[in-house]
Amino acid sequence: VQLQASGGGSVRTGGSLRLSCAGPGRTFGISGMGWFRQAPGKEREFVAAIRWTTDTTYLADFVKGRFTISRDNAKRVVYLQMNSLKPEDTAIFYCAARVSSGGNWLSRSEYRYWGQGTQVTVSS
Repeated sequence: VQLQASGGGSVRTGGSLRLSCAGPGRTFGISGMGWFRQAPGKEREFVAAIRWTTDTTYLADFVKGRFTISRDNAKRVVYLQMNSLKPEDTAIFYCAARVSSGGNWLSRSEYRYWGQGTQVTVSS
């Protein structure tokens, strides 16, 4: 399973970016997709996730009201719309796919497949 993340870049505080992750969709038993991020010197942390078969989404508290996750089933793409970006959002963003539909959707250990990261840099 290959995941291809794109859309990173450099923006000023308050700016927006939309990340995309192209993957296998619901094939290979994939139940949903997630976005994680890792800032320099920090652990990789959960940002958002979405199920393929329902409208259920999950968002980390620190992005609620600013980020939105969505999907295009036909294109097999998951998007992360990021608005009101802050310097502390600077990180490498990774998309990931999971098979299990249960469990903890916020836990990175439950995501089986990972894409390469895309850098997001927010300057003040």
